[in-house]
Amino acid sequence: MASATVGYFRRLTRRLTEDLEELDAEEMAESSQAAGARPAAECSRGQEVTMLGRLRSVEACSKATASVQAEFFDGTDSILLVWIGRRRIPGIETGKTLLVRGRVGERGGAKVIYNPYYELRDPA
Repeated sequence: MASATVGYFRRLTRRLTEDLEELDAEEMAESSQAAGARPAAECSRGQEVTMLGRLRSVEACSKATASVQAEFFDGTDSILLVWIGRRRIPGIETGKTLLVRGRVGERGGAKVIYNPYYELRDPA
C-alpha cells in the first residue's frame, strides 16, 4: 500500500512540474499504441499505415489548388494529411482526434498522406 501511495505522488509531482506539451505527446503516443496504431515516427515512404492522433492545424488552400491540409500528430511525429479537391471537410478541425489510414508519401522531405481514409474519434 505504501508503494502505491509513493507511486501516486511521484506521478502527481511529475504532472505538475513537466511540460504540458511533452505530457500530451506521451499520452497521445500511449493511446495510439493501445489502439494498435502504428507510430508516425516508424512510418516510411510507401507503407500502408493506420494511425491515431490529433490535428494540430487545418488549412484550406486557394481555389486554384482546392485542397485541405492538416498537420496530424500522434505523439511521436507529425504527418501532413492532404485531401485533394476539397475546400472544407466537416469535422476536420484543429484539435480533433482521428484514426487515419493511407499510404505514406513524401513531399519536400516531409511525410504526407494524400486523401486518407479517416474516422473522427473521441479524445478520451
